[in-house]
Amino acid sequence: MRRTAGPARGTEPRSPVRADESAEDRFRREFGRPPAGAWAAPGRINLIGEHTDYNDGFVLPMALPQRITVTAAPRDDDTLRLVSRQADARAELAIGDLEPGGVTGWAAYPAGVVWALRQRGHRVRGLDLLVDGDVPLGAGLSSSAALECATALALADLYDVSLAGVELAELARYAENEFAGMPCGVMDQAAAVLCRAGHALLLDTRSMATTQVPFDPAAEGLALLVIDTRAPHRLVDGAYAARRRGCERAAAVLGVAALRDIGNEDLDTALAVLSEPELRARVRHVVTENERVERFVELLRAGRLGEAGPVLTASHVSLRDDYEVTCPELDAAVEAALAAGALGARMTGGGFGGCVIALVPEERVERCAAEVRQAFDRSGFAGPAAFAATPSDGARRVW
Repeated sequence: MRRTAGPARGTEPRSPVRADESAEDRFRREFGRPPAGAWAAPGRINLIGEHTDYNDGFVLPMALPQRITVTAAPRDDDTLRLVSRQADARAELAIGDLEPGGVTGWAAYPAGVVWALRQRGHRVRGLDLLVDGDVPLGAGLSSSAALECATALALADLYDVSLAGVELAELARYAENEFAGMPCGVMDQAAAVLCRAGHALLLDTRSMATTQVPFDPAAEGLALLVIDTRAPHRLVDGAYAARRRGCERAAAVLGVAALRDIGNEDLDTALAVLSEPELRARVRHVVTENERVERFVELLRAGRLGEAGPVLTASHVSLRDDYEVTCPELDAAVEAALAAGALGARMTGGGFGGCVIALVPEERVERCAAEVRQAFDRSGFAGPAAFAATPSDGARRVW
């Protein structure tokens, strides 16, 4: 769902249906039988730590209240029938025919989870599955990871597979990497599974050690404003993969397992070794971004969130200048938010479109959102959407 907006291969458009139809009723109408249950996983915002997860670094995401829900029932054959209420489309696939690259669009994510479970020896069979949710698609809020994790939870329950926590997140990441073809790190899936309400998740992506860090902006008179720029967020076109390959190449030249192993004190020496300006810039971003995650967490734990704004803005500047993953809409949103009184702002997610987050005094939230809309109107960009985000719980069974 995130990163690919087109129809899934092997899907058919559906006729319009009533918006007020319940998921259970829609499931009965589509599949001719009742569902066995419903499972949900949230979208996420990454507070800081961008493009560090596939470099074995640190990230600090939080789960959103918006989530993807799958209503499902097992089958006694090897057919996978999928319906998406948002895409208004249906796919019917033979599990034995699933192969990487064989399914595209939204259906690749649940199909990829089925494929990944079978690749790892789990005895799962067919599934009827209805996808629903309110995570904005194409906004860089990890709707794909939410769909993967909700599907994995459903399959684990329906087929008695022992799969939870970090193991579930890593399997969902494997599905996205190997089946959907997106070489992401594990942050999105870990956030969808492991986040807790009222907290941000400090994740060491090398050891997979996690710490729940209390995060309550309202307690300090602040709000976390999410600005969806509506700029298409597509990462499977090679730009994301190119960044990852560059980091791996730099690590090989520097003789380290991953860029996580380069500390800030080693940065100048490392940069002197690298001859390519592009690789030097990529390394500088990853090393300094890990430092920014640690600084942000320090301020958060000390109850000094209001002082963390410049850390967010420095992250955006690094992503713009060194990692080169912003776009005009993202840069305009950051500039307008800061001009309207935000304490700090940055793009969040993989980049090339998607969302910006801004740390804003509560009394300036409406003004900030209005200034961004006006800036977009002056630039001829599509109108952005904005909402205040609160940290929420990770994936769970709904009923």
